[in-house]
Amino acid sequence: MGKVELKAVELPNGEKIGYREREGGEEVVLLIHGNMTSSKHWDLVLEHMNEKYKLYAVDLRGFGTSSYNEPINSIKDFSEDIKQFVDGLGLEQFSILGWSTGGAVGMQFAANYPQYMNKLLLLAPASTRGYPMANLSTIPPTRYETKQEIEGDLTRTIPITAAYKMKNTEFLRSIWDALIYTDNKPEEKRYEEYLEDMITQRNLADVYHALNTFNISKHHNGVTEGTGEAANIEAPVYVLWGENDKVISKEMIDEVIEDLGDKAALIILKGCGHSPPIDDLGQLLTAVESVLKE
Repeated sequence: MGKVELKAVELPNGEKIGYREREGGEEVVLLIHGNMTSSKHWDLVLEHMNEKYKLYAVDLRGFGTSSYNEPINSIKDFSEDIKQFVDGLGLEQFSILGWSTGGAVGMQFAANYPQYMNKLLLLAPASTRGYPMANLSTIPPTRYETKQEIEGDLTRTIPITAAYKMKNTEFLRSIWDALIYTDNKPEEKRYEEYLEDMITQRNLADVYHALNTFNISKHHNGVTEGTGEAANIEAPVYVLWGENDKVISKEMIDEVIEDLGDKAALIILKGCGHSPPIDDLGQLLTAVESVLKE
């Protein structure tokens, strides 16, 4: 296993971004995590991916070891941090592997800065039309339109934020057992580390709002008009999706494929849910490494 170091870099915008750097060859892959996680949740990939790849796993602003000096309002705020991060490290050509919310960040970055991109790999990504946040206490559920509504959400935002504050990792475990680790679970020590890492998040409502309003398609998503920026993505795109995913629906994946057109290819991960690194690490790495060397 290549050596993994936890480091940090100061950005020109005043934020400090933590990241894990894994030794490897000249081909660089940037790993961007999803909501309720950090670079910690890439640990199995960092430990087992072919050592010809140099890996950087970033902590987005407000997660893990990164700062949260200025609140984010959009997915683009995260992608602009990524721009300052890669410039700070002198990374000029690389591929991105973005997981869930990190997939949305990767798409936004690839649309705005295509010159940096080799390939864009999206692991169970949020749609090009965002991730709809709905009031689940109404029948039928109604989609929120403002950050204030999301901050007052009684089914997700308030209880999860309270769990973070009270360090109630058992409540978080119950959520992940129901939605993420539905078949396979991490070994207990690793699972406990993941749960401890989750409570470092300081921006839950802001991320929900950013996902709800994210839209780089040509369609209105019910809250925001699409920017059409998906058309600016030039790199080949590979969408990896677990057939048992309870977080990202097949309909959302279909939207990504439709909006990206011929540049995108779909890879179904058999027997996997929203966390392929836990469900079938070998299948995931085989898929990732095969498209990176195409």
